[in-house]
Amino acid sequence: MKKQAKDLKKGDKIKILDKVWIIEFIEVSDSSKQGVSKTRLELSSNGEKMAIIRPSNYPFECI
Repeated sequence: MKKQAKDLKKGDKIKILDKVWIIEFIEVSDSSKQGVSKTRLELSSNGEKMAIIRPSNYPFECI
């Protein structure tokens, strides 16, 4: 099932690069010059951490 970045919540599991990541923190910004707000996700998986920024309407594969 796919969800847009803005609809994700802390604790949700998403699949990126064939790995399952758990959302530790999520922040949605105001609209930018391009008219789309951005979503910042802090993720963790097996001791690894990663932060990514995507448009709020970007689709993620949820587990």
